[in-house]
Amino acid sequence: MTHPGRKVKDHYFYQAKREGFPARSVYKLKEIDQRHRLFKPGDAVLDLGASPGSWLLFASQAVGPRGKVTGVDLKPLSGPVPANARFILADIFTLGLEDLGPPTGGFDIVLSDMAPQTTGIKITDATRSYELAHTALMVALKHLKEGGHFVAKIFQGPDFPNFLAEVKKAYRTVKAFKPDSTRRESKEVFVVALDKKRLSE
Repeated sequence: MTHPGRKVKDHYFYQAKREGFPARSVYKLKEIDQRHRLFKPGDAVLDLGASPGSWLLFASQAVGPRGKVTGVDLKPLSGPVPANARFILADIFTLGLEDLGPPTGGFDIVLSDMAPQTTGIKITDATRSYELAHTALMVALKHLKEGGHFVAKIFQGPDFPNFLAEVKKAYRTVKAFKPDSTRRESKEVFVVALDKKRLSE
C-alpha cells in the first residue's frame, strides 16, 4: 500500500527530476494537454493546488512569455516562481476570489490538482475530494471566460456522477480521463471540461 505523502520512485519520478520538474504529476497534465490541446500561447491560467509546482511550471512554459499563470496552495512551491507566473500561499476556501486577480474577461484555463489529506477510508477520502473539486468548479464558473477550459482531479466515489453532471451543465465537451502516468491503484480521475458555455445557455 502506498502511504499518503510517499513519493513513488518510478520512471516518471526520475524523468521529472531529469527534466527539472518538482513532481511526476507533470506528466498527467502533459498527457491531458496532448489529448485535448488545452494551452495556447498568451493564455491566462489559474492553477489551484499548485504545490510543489510541476503544473505551474509546465503551464508557464506552455503559455509562453505573453501568458500568465497564477498558482494557489496552502503549501509553498519547492522551486522558484517562473517569470510569467505568480504564487499565492493561501487556502482557497478562505481566499477572497477577488484576490486571485483574474485578468479582464477572466482566465482562459482553470486547473485543479487539489487533493485531500487521505485517511485510508475510501468514502471519506472520496467525499473530501469531491468538496475540493466542487470548490474548483465554483471558482471556474466565476472566473473562467466563455469558451475557456477547466480540469479538475477527483477521486472516484459516490459523488463522482453528480460532479460530472454539474460540470456538463456548464461546458460543451466533458471527458473523464485517467492518464497513463496515474498509478494503477489510484482512484483519481481527471474531469476535462472544454469550451465553457455562455451563462444564458
